[in-house]
Amino acid sequence: MTITVGQQLLLLVLGLVFLLLLFPLHILSPVAATADLSYREATEFGVREDLVVMRPEEYDEGRILDITHAYHEDMPAGGTDEGLGRFLWLAKSMKNGSLSNSSVMKFSVHSGTHVDAPGHLFQHYFDAGFDVDSLDLGVLNGPALLVDVPRDKNITADVMESLHIPRGVRRVLFRTLNTDRKLMWKKEFDASFVGFMKDGAQWLVDNTEIKLVGIDYVSIAAFDDLIPSHVVFLKTREIIIVESLKLDNIKPGIYSLHCLPLRLRGAEGSPVRCILIN
Repeated sequence: MTITVGQQLLLLVLGLVFLLLLFPLHILSPVAATADLSYREATEFGVREDLVVMRPEEYDEGRILDITHAYHEDMPAGGTDEGLGRFLWLAKSMKNGSLSNSSVMKFSVHSGTHVDAPGHLFQHYFDAGFDVDSLDLGVLNGPALLVDVPRDKNITADVMESLHIPRGVRRVLFRTLNTDRKLMWKKEFDASFVGFMKDGAQWLVDNTEIKLVGIDYVSIAAFDDLIPSHVVFLKTREIIIVESLKLDNIKPGIYSLHCLPLRLRGAEGSPVRCILIN
């Protein structure tokens, strides 16, 4: 049977239509095809709507305790009632055709659980490069004592003396009324938080071997001595400050502390992930 030219064209058109039905146009695009496959594979092989994300505060049957606050928009930030605010943006989205999800973030390096470097309060230290990348990891990791501070006052010289911290202790985490009041769980900054007064900071420097001080709110220093107490701690460049620790439901005692700041060259502070190990 002879097939006419018209019949050949008709068969060709039908074949093309059949191919398009099997392979939609967006599949024929190499970039779109890869993105679509990636998204479908992620959906088919692990991402299901009924999955529940677990966010534990303890690991390894309670041996590892996370004392870092999770970042969220309503966590407190120094000097404002607006909280941290939006700090995370999804710049690239697989749902919108990107090959991967990719976020960007922007916030103060003194947000959430963080460390202070000497350049935070001293311009000549900042100019000289005493940033968070210069902090001693040997100080940030090692045995630490968690103590409960008397709940009716700031940390003064008298309070420091009353704690009877043993000689030789190099790292101390101070749990205060801030934890009882759950101040880190409130969006609004609260200037009545407990912290070090200048004389308490000076007593610690003069009478102990402590090289790391941690506290449970946004500042190690009480609001009334905000700058003077920081200056006492940072002027020797020997003491590292860790602020906004999550010390809820942790018993006082000795732990192995591990804090790792980001290597932010030129930054006078950094977010830090801190854990205690029993």
